[in-house]
Amino acid sequence: MNNQPPLVHQLADYKPSDFLLDGVFLHFDLHEDHTQVKAILNLRRNPAANRQAANALVLDGQGMELKSVILNGTKLGSNQYQVDAQHLTVFNVPDTFSLETEVIIKPQENTQLTGLYKSRDIFCTQCESHGFRRITYFLDRPDVLTHFTTTISADKTRYPILLSNGNLVDSHELENDRHWVKWVDPTHKPCYLFALVAGNLDAVEDVFITQSERAIKLAVYVEPGKKEQAIHAMHSLKLAMRWDEENYGREYDLDMYMIVGVSDFNFGAMENKGLNIFNDKYILAKPETATDEDYINILAVIGHEYFHNWSGNRVTVRDWFQITLKEGLTVFREHQFTQDNTSKTVKRIQEAKTIRNAQFIQDAGPMAHPVYPDSYIEINNFYTVTVYEKGAEIIRMLHTILGHDVFRKAMDLYFSRNDGHPVTVEEFVKAMEDASGLDLTQFRRWYKQAGTPVLIVKDDYDSKSKTYSLQVTQTCPPTPGQPIKEDFHIPLTIGLLTEAGEVPLQLQDERNSAAVTTKVLNIQQHTETFRFVNVPRKPVPSLLRDFSAPVKLQYSYSEADLIFLMLHDTDAFNRWDACQQLALTIMLRLIENYEQELEMRAPHQFLDALSTVFEDKTADAALIAELLTLPQEIYLLEQMPVADVDAVHDVREWLRKHIALKLKNQFMGYYQQHNTPGVYSLDAKAISQRRLKNLALAYLAHLGDPDIYALCLAQFHAANNMTDVMGALTALNNIDCDARREALFAFYHRWQHESLVLDKWFTLQAQSALPNTLQVVKSLLQHPAFDIKNPNRVRAVIGAFCSGNPVNFHDITGEGYVFLTDQALEIEHYNPQLAARLLEPLTRWKKFDPVRQALMKQQLERIAAKPKLSNDVYEIVTRSLD
Repeated sequence: MNNQPPLVHQLADYKPSDFLLDGVFLHFDLHEDHTQVKAILNLRRNPAANRQAANALVLDGQGMELKSVILNGTKLGSNQYQVDAQHLTVFNVPDTFSLETEVIIKPQENTQLTGLYKSRDIFCTQCESHGFRRITYFLDRPDVLTHFTTTISADKTRYPILLSNGNLVDSHELENDRHWVKWVDPTHKPCYLFALVAGNLDAVEDVFITQSERAIKLAVYVEPGKKEQAIHAMHSLKLAMRWDEENYGREYDLDMYMIVGVSDFNFGAMENKGLNIFNDKYILAKPETATDEDYINILAVIGHEYFHNWSGNRVTVRDWFQITLKEGLTVFREHQFTQDNTSKTVKRIQEAKTIRNAQFIQDAGPMAHPVYPDSYIEINNFYTVTVYEKGAEIIRMLHTILGHDVFRKAMDLYFSRNDGHPVTVEEFVKAMEDASGLDLTQFRRWYKQAGTPVLIVKDDYDSKSKTYSLQVTQTCPPTPGQPIKEDFHIPLTIGLLTEAGEVPLQLQDERNSAAVTTKVLNIQQHTETFRFVNVPRKPVPSLLRDFSAPVKLQYSYSEADLIFLMLHDTDAFNRWDACQQLALTIMLRLIENYEQELEMRAPHQFLDALSTVFEDKTADAALIAELLTLPQEIYLLEQMPVADVDAVHDVREWLRKHIALKLKNQFMGYYQQHNTPGVYSLDAKAISQRRLKNLALAYLAHLGDPDIYALCLAQFHAANNMTDVMGALTALNNIDCDARREALFAFYHRWQHESLVLDKWFTLQAQSALPNTLQVVKSLLQHPAFDIKNPNRVRAVIGAFCSGNPVNFHDITGEGYVFLTDQALEIEHYNPQLAARLLEPLTRWKKFDPVRQALMKQQLERIAAKPKLSNDVYEIVTRSLD
């Protein structure tokens, strides 16, 4: 390996900043070939540093040209400071002083999309986590908070809109058709929450009246001509603001709240104080261009970034090891909000899918890490599904253990105690303890231990005493750096069912307990037994209701038990989970037959149960669609000791065809009943009906009937909304037929000028299971609309193929691995963050057969041998190879 190992950051090494800021003045002079940034920092030594006072001030800074340094009004000579690739060091500074710097940066050449950069014709910023040091020299750490005053000057014609954090307090015209604005942010914030936007933008504007009757000006800014597509975003913002007041008592604090959508963005969105910057994928929507899923994602992301105003901004993180303190908590709040405004059960199912199909996989691989890590090389690599989604599940477990009212009390205490301060995960858990009176010492292990716990459940029924016992044993497999795990505190929510209905739950030692049918068992020992009394007959246990903990469950359900639960469980999540477990059991058995070249048969009991589910008139159509959807291929692969991508794909497709044969008349009947033209509606019932209708069409397409292909094509051409357009195209996407080719051709020619819609066209082709897909993907890279410097387009093609098309990416030739490596190495020159994220499919190389293992490892070693790898890619590759 030709790379010098980079610095490893350790949580144990944290020390307070030597200096603090008492105010910052920034001036940006924006031009087409450069930007001049002048900064005035008012600094003083930190009395809390608790170490010998440093004589020198060390500021972070990268990729800029330093023009001058002025200390207390005196310009410094080159012998009074030192500049290297990462820092500006000013020697012999007093205890309190003002430092002025002037730098030149080139946003137009900033392809990393961190710091100040240009997205098309819009100047914008992304400062989390270390982007601000690419703007000016600064104490770029989240525990240094200060007031920001920002002025901006730019060409008035090109950039009529000039935005920054806080409140607009002044503006005037300049010579040469330029103008100037002044923004003052009255709140204390770290520099990672700084934002600037300059461009020619349209805005949807509105006003929100808070619970204390303050009027907040709202604006959602988008590129010209896209204003109508921002109406849903504004509606979502107002919903989120009201929801946070009603559910957490959190009122917005500034006079303005602004959102800007840009086309080039590494993430989904950024919660900069008062001026959120979004990937426009999570802003723009109208029925003709956005699917139901797009609308729901916009609702969720708008809510997420707004909720950060308290859980992340007003109470921020002390250091970057604490990311889950803001992200896990805010994802949990986002989940609550989205459940309240969509289908609660379906949203919970989708959350569980993310944990099982992504986070469990991360926990089982070389990139496994705790939610609250001890070390990192590049912090960008820790914005992960573990930190975000598992972090949210940890908060959800606290909500379950404490109960709704006590949890709300704890949140109020957390916000009031820490408002305006940078804090740690420990301070969050301490607020939970102080509000509840509980000792959460054992629960803290969820934050510091990686891996997915496994609950092994055994039961016993005594018909004489009418007692039913559950024995629960917990284990957790080793993960890198953590070979041995201590027992977790796990809330296991259960119910007991018989043919007569749900059994009232009373534990043996309980007295005068209310007759409840759902109970939370707190698992805290390695093995413990719970005995229920007055159980009239042997029940079927409904375990881990509503996915009460991010764990794997092992219980010896019979197939009859699972069918009983999927048809009768009153917990809708567990109805779905029983169906998933049953389908998984069947498919794993079919895979064994496939590999041994034995005859495969579809169990009629399973098919009959699915038919019964379809006829359930009391269930939400979206829930029925989830019940009829088989486990994803990536999830199936993880259940196998050695992943067999070909067997998994072929068996899953075989079973889908047999379901289609069994339910053909029901699918067709539902499709014909609900495939009626009408005004597009976003209400929950309409969304559910479209979901089930398009699932029915996808199943019917498996029958290989040209008449069904024609039906898909007819829907494609007649649809008045993108959900039905994509439903038709998705149904055809794995079929080599004229209807697919015609639809893809027509789709492109209609939407070639709508970038976000065109991403869907790219993704469909990249995820097709047809055998020539890699060649198609390579040709798409040469398409005039493909831009390797645009993260959305890269994810739509390269990411979609490598992460969303396992049967083709893992082709036995290894060509997919070479392709990904080639692209990642090229993208690393432009955008190391994006390159590192693309490489995730290669990190699981040990899961596959020896031939694929060798081919994947060869590509990882090829990357590792490249000189001067970025920290982002270096960390991913070296951890994968260890």
